[in-house]
Amino acid sequence: MPATPRLVADFFHETALLSRGAAGIAGVDEVGRGPIAGPVTAAAVILTPGAIPAGLADSKTLGAPRRAALAQIIRANTRWAVAHASVAEIDALNILQASHLAMRRALAALDPPPGAALIDGNRLPADLPCPAQAVVKGDARCLSIAAASILAKVARDALMADLARAHPGYGWERNAGYPTAQHRQALKTLGITPHHRQSFAPVREMLHEER
Repeated sequence: MPATPRLVADFFHETALLSRGAAGIAGVDEVGRGPIAGPVTAAAVILTPGAIPAGLADSKTLGAPRRAALAQIIRANTRWAVAHASVAEIDALNILQASHLAMRRALAALDPPPGAALIDGNRLPADLPCPAQAVVKGDARCLSIAAASILAKVARDALMADLARAHPGYGWERNAGYPTAQHRQALKTLGITPHHRQSFAPVREMLHEER
């Protein structure tokens, strides 16, 4: 079978909204749904037509050095915001609702507020501060969402590296809190930290065993 063509991000969705009179289109993406430790992080980015940084793409397709370089360019040349939902909020709300909370916070932090938002995924968070449109695979299709995916990934990776220095042995500086073999083994030998998501199966099962 022929390979599926790789999506290339463009400014089509943003241009369509701008043509309808919306001013300032924010791309929004989150990172960190799958880890068993650490917050979930969202970013919102408003690109300026005619001054869009080159090389924007889904953060998952970029190496760490390229992501870091692009993040610097994005922060210097766009309106942007990064926000988090904590481990306690993830455990209280569930990961989907916590992801939506982080997205709302990122959008609310933009000043002035955006005229509209493009949200990665197939569900829109409730109570957004502006009109919004969901875009499936938006991080690979929309330049503003791709930029947000880069900022969110770089910010969360840096936060997890900081936490790793305070809690060595779990490998968070490499696995960003995802349940790798090293991370799972460290849970057994070092125990659960306050940064672990107790509602996620590997941690929940360990708590159950301890009780």
